[in-house]
Amino acid sequence: MNEQLAGRLTEFGHRLDVRVYFEDTDFSGVVYHARYLHFLERGRTDYLRLHGIGHRELMDGDFGEPMAFAVRRMEIEFLRPARIDDVLTVETRTALLGGARVVLDQRILKGEELLIEARVKVAVISPEGKPRRMPPAVAERLTPAPSTGEA
Repeated sequence: MNEQLAGRLTEFGHRLDVRVYFEDTDFSGVVYHARYLHFLERGRTDYLRLHGIGHRELMDGDFGEPMAFAVRRMEIEFLRPARIDDVLTVETRTALLGGARVVLDQRILKGEELLIEARVKVAVISPEGKPRRMPPAVAERLTPAPSTGEA
């Protein structure tokens, strides 16, 4: 996998750069609120990918039984708008890790300017949608980094 395409792991999490395209904006050139969910999803997916946890591998049972991650709860604070052609950075880090869930803190920045803050609770589920425990090999890879207030 091209690490540049998937962003980069940092000491405290993951960073992914994304560009705002016309399709991401409303008629005024401001990013439509629902598009931020796409940017956040890309950040979470590449965070997992660079930790060696691919969605296909999870579903194929490469970590034990087949499983998937499903967003259970999301809190988003919309602080400032992004606009067409902006280059944004999506930061993702593990905040909490439990037996059947992981809580991720995410931010979207334009340069040093904070635009979005999100807290995402993700459940581990079976292919039938039932909760299940996170395999130790997955938990090890998602263990939270020491917190310093930076991502």
